[in-house]
Amino acid sequence: MASLLGMPMVEHCFHRARLAYGTPQVYVATCDRVIFEHILGLGGNAIMTGSHHLRATTRTAEALEILRRTRGQRPDIVVMIQGDEPLIPPTALQTIRRPFQDPSVEIVNLMSRIRSLGSLLDRNNVKVVTDKNHNALYFSREAIPSPWKGWGLIPCYLQTGIIAFRAGTLKKLGAMAETPLERVESVDMNRVLESGGRIRMIPIQATTFGIDTRKDLAQAEKILLKDPHTRLYLAK
Repeated sequence: MASLLGMPMVEHCFHRARLAYGTPQVYVATCDRVIFEHILGLGGNAIMTGSHHLRATTRTAEALEILRRTRGQRPDIVVMIQGDEPLIPPTALQTIRRPFQDPSVEIVNLMSRIRSLGSLLDRNNVKVVTDKNHNALYFSREAIPSPWKGWGLIPCYLQTGIIAFRAGTLKKLGAMAETPLERVESVDMNRVLESGGRIRMIPIQATTFGIDTRKDLAQAEKILLKDPHTRLYLAK
């Protein structure tokens, strides 16, 4: 509920998801009554989940089960947008669904280019390295690939909190126990990799990052002021 341009951060995420998918397709999953009531007040859909979740993935899996049980909804693809990602362009949210045309793809995660050594070294940022087919090899809060031979020799990427799942895969993932590398890195997608799964990473050109500090909040405000999508909902 931190304010960005006079609007709660989660509301920016809600509006951007709505621009990409349409209001009926967007649900905000939360265990917080203030967030729940705020989204309902906007005419949006909100789902109250348990407060026990340590990961966004398991909260999303519970929300999917609630939708199935209470509304009979059984979507094929679920796009999870974490509430600290207010900079994500609606166009990127539309892009994330395309790789599912390949039946072998089960999970898709957006990643953005890291443009400074400071961002690479910041442990609030989750970095990812991939194979030649853009499948994730590992996620870490450490600097990967290592900059010890020089910064900028190869592209470095930041994992975004925008992850899409086939519904059955999300259900299975939500039922799995935490894995050691997931716990050490505090990155739930390592659970997938440790269990032998694959995650297709899709690079996007936009500058985006999760808001973890007041400094991030101030930086995000400057970016949102120049973002053409912001004016589509901020004045309403």
